[in-house]
Amino acid sequence: MIEQELDIQTADGAMNTFITRPDGEGPFPLVLFLMDAPGKREELHDMARRIATVGYYVMLPNLYYRRVREFVMAPDKREEMFGHMNALTNALVCEDIQVLFDHAAEDSSAGAGPAGCVGYCMSGPFAFAAASAFPDRIKASASLHGVRLFNDAEDSPHLDAHKITGEMYFGCAETDEWAPPEMVEGLDKYLAETGISYQVEWYPDTHHGFVFPLRDGMYHKAAAERHWERLFSLFRRNGVTPS
Repeated sequence: MIEQELDIQTADGAMNTFITRPDGEGPFPLVLFLMDAPGKREELHDMARRIATVGYYVMLPNLYYRRVREFVMAPDKREEMFGHMNALTNALVCEDIQVLFDHAAEDSSAGAGPAGCVGYCMSGPFAFAAASAFPDRIKASASLHGVRLFNDAEDSPHLDAHKITGEMYFGCAETDEWAPPEMVEGLDKYLAETGISYQVEWYPDTHHGFVFPLRDGMYHKAAAERHWERLFSLFRRNGVTPS
C-alpha cells in the first residue's frame, strides 16, 4: 500500500489529508472518506486502508482544519468537539471536496471517472450534500448513522436530493439519539417522492457509532462487517469499480 499525509491548500488554509491507495500505477477509483465528530485519527486511517486494499484511491481530510490541525478526543473535550462540528456546513465541506477533486486530478494514480463518498455520523449529511453538489462525479455515496439528514434548516441536505444522479445509501442504527427513527422515516418518505436511487437500511441491535472498532460499548462487529459489504456493493453497482 502507498500512504501519504499531505497539506492540501484551500481558500481557508491547509487541509491536512490522509491518502492511501494500492501499489501499482493505477488509476484507482476515487473514494472520499469523511470523518465523524471525534476527528481524523488512526482508527479512521485503518478504515481508509481497508477501502484502499480493495482497489481504491482514498482521501480522508481533516474537516476541522480551519480551527485546529489535530483534534484528539477525550472525555473533557466534548464541548470543544461540538464547537468544531457546529462550525462546519454542507457548503463548506462541498468547497473542500472540490479542492480534493482538483488535487486528485493532478495525480495519475487517482481515477477521473465515477467516484464514491462515505460519511460517518457528523459527515452523513455532508456525504448526502456532496452527492447532490457533484452529481456528475459522485455516483455512489453512503451515510452511516448520519445526523441532520432531514430537518427544517435552510441547508438541510434533503432539499437538493433531487439533483442526485447516482445512488444514495443510508445505514441507520436501530437505537440512535442523534438520528431518531422519525427523522429517518421522514427522510425515506420524502426521498420516495423524488424518484432518485436510494436505500435506507436499519441495522438491528445497534447504537450510534456501531461501525467503529474502538467505540467502547457501541461497536457491533457483525453489523460493522455488513456495512463494509454494503459499501463495496454500492460502489460496484454504480460503476465505482477497480479495474
